Amino acid sequence: MRNVCITGASGYIGNKIARFLAQKDEIEHIVGLDIHPPKQPIPKLTFYKRDVREPIDDILNEHAVDTMIHTAYVLPPIHDKHLMEDINVGGTKNVLTTCARHSVEHVLYTSSSTAYGFHPDNDNPLTESSSLRGNADFTYSKNKREIEMAIPLWLKDNQTMRLTILRPCFVVGPGFNNPLARYLQKKIVALPRQTEPMQFVHEDDLVRIIYLTLRDNKAGVYNVGGDGTVPFAEMVKKLGGLLVPLPDTILTFFNAIAWNLRLWFLSEFPNPAMNMVRYPWVVNSDKLKQELGFSYQYTSHAAFDDFVACVHKGKVS
Repeated sequence: MRNVCITGASGYIGNKIARFLAQKDEIEHIVGLDIHPPKQPIPKLTFYKRDVREPIDDILNEHAVDTMIHTAYVLPPIHDKHLMEDINVGGTKNVLTTCARHSVEHVLYTSSSTAYGFHPDNDNPLTESSSLRGNADFTYSKNKREIEMAIPLWLKDNQTMRLTILRPCFVVGPGFNNPLARYLQKKIVALPRQTEPMQFVHEDDLVRIIYLTLRDNKAGVYNVGGDGTVPFAEMVKKLGGLLVPLPDTILTFFNAIAWNLRLWFLSEFPNPAMNMVRYPWVVNSDKLKQELGFSYQYTSHAAFDDFVACVHKGKVS
């Protein structure tokens, strides 16, 4: 691992891993791809304004890229599902097949534990051998499942490239700033009457995991999730809000209106996202711990508490 390319280099995790790798002596050069430049300069990094659906052959050639970290992905739900899927699925296919053509030695793809889907009969906990059932009505989860299912076909002509797939749960920390983070910070938080506790991984733990899997040449699929879970009542209380449980019929009725009318101050996600809080999707990451000798610095509670502390200090990114 000498010359590393990171897609989504200005995003939440892409930017964090770029800054982390820039401090490592073995890293000679970092190439960052994104549609927006990083907010602050990053040592060793050369930035290219490039959509992941566009050709990147010239960049891989010019910088002799030997390692690819693919983090670019549309996370917040958008109304244009075709565009979201084109970027997520089409962009990932473009990156992976280009890496295969240019014999990139190691590719790490940040998938998600949402690829397992949100179902009442999920394995609890989910292991790497659990079925991928990303919900067809929730684009993010659906695309994560589709991508993982398609990867063997995309790379069938390249059997020598090391491929690592990480399936992290929700990532939290100072940079936690997505629809869920913003919703939990509301003064009044309406949720279904029945919810399941959530699992978190701290952003610093995830960055260390990315680095270690690449440094140690680990290939395969790994679940990523801190120990334990956090109930929604506890999350809302720690953030200073009031949790209001509502019947599903009422909640989905008003949420659908807010989503369809783009009333972002009320809701930033469609009704299918509600299954994310209704059903369990907690992962077991023993495989990661055993094969990497990895110990999480943060439990789910500790990771969420770090986010809470940043919110109260006004320091969330």
